[in-house]
Amino acid sequence: MQQYIELVKNILDKGINKKNRTKINSLSIFGYQMRFNLNKGLPIITTKKIHIKSIIYELLWFLSGNTNIKYLNYHNVSIWDKWADEKGDLGPIYGFQWRIWNKKNKIDQIKNLIDQIKKSPESRRHIVSSWNVEMIKDMAIPPCHTLFQLYVNKKELSMQLYQRSADVFLGLPFNITSYSLLLLIIAQVTKLKAKEFIHTIGDAHIYKNHINQAKIQISRKPKKLPKVIINPKINNIFKFKFQDFKIKDYNYHPALKAEVSI
Repeated sequence: MQQYIELVKNILDKGINKKNRTKINSLSIFGYQMRFNLNKGLPIITTKKIHIKSIIYELLWFLSGNTNIKYLNYHNVSIWDKWADEKGDLGPIYGFQWRIWNKKNKIDQIKNLIDQIKKSPESRRHIVSSWNVEMIKDMAIPPCHTLFQLYVNKKELSMQLYQRSADVFLGLPFNITSYSLLLLIIAQVTKLKAKEFIHTIGDAHIYKNHINQAKIQISRKPKKLPKVIINPKINNIFKFKFQDFKIKDYNYHPALKAEVSI
């Protein structure tokens, strides 16, 4: 995960001071890309402990189309709590857009994506978007990871994610691992081999109250990436369960706590 360390260094060295809606200023750069070869292991931060359980349950939650935190809370995952209303609702965020898109004329983007990859692997239209302009006003927060695209070449599958805004210390590590896992399971159900996850970021920022933790992190030497073992019997993307994922040999430096900016 040296790519992530280089991004943090870049922001600390070259980031400009920017105000934002959270009232906590950030150091920000615009336009950055990282590439992760999945043959080298699961891309996950090792310079601090990452809560893998939260990443897996959140991904399964997105794929289910659910947008209420009750499912997450039941599994002791609280990462969305601060954005939910008193009923636990978040509005039509990621899961809704991936699986429904429009209440009247439902569009299941994930199902369509899988079908299209199987039927027309060479297509340049393997895209899933969360940026539903008409519904942004109804969302607890507009989607930060806005769209992803798949690319097939010689039985290998790659993914590029465009993320408009990235909280580099707290949120980005989750996004890197989550979408890498998504690529792996899409590859499995389409009988392809996952190759590369490409992460393209618009506004990449570190909040001012995360700078000390970020400096500690870049002083640490990254450890070898772990491997992920996914239940090979699952061939339907909507049938995966938490128990179908095993992370092997995840070694990490101690956790670094920081407050999320709302």
